[in-house]
Amino acid sequence: MLEQPYFCPNCRSNRVKFQLVTTYTQPLMKNAITGAIVETGDTVPVSDAEPTIQCRVCGFAGNEQRFLKQAEKEPRVQTPTTSTLF
Repeated sequence: MLEQPYFCPNCRSNRVKFQLVTTYTQPLMKNAITGAIVETGDTVPVSDAEPTIQCRVCGFAGNEQRFLKQAEKEPRVQTPTTSTLF
């Protein structure tokens, strides 16, 4: 995962709430007649070439590049703040 800004290409309102979607594999053996699980192994994370990111506002999920490219197309500009306290 890169430390660069994201912007949801679907809802186009979210720049801060995301989650990383990961995948695991788990070996298992089943009984051929009953279908009951006979044996299971340990879960192993699957390393993806590109991380899958999900927007926590609209639920859209896609590869990281889509979120990065959208942030590049519509960058967030910092506006100066002025203090009104006297």
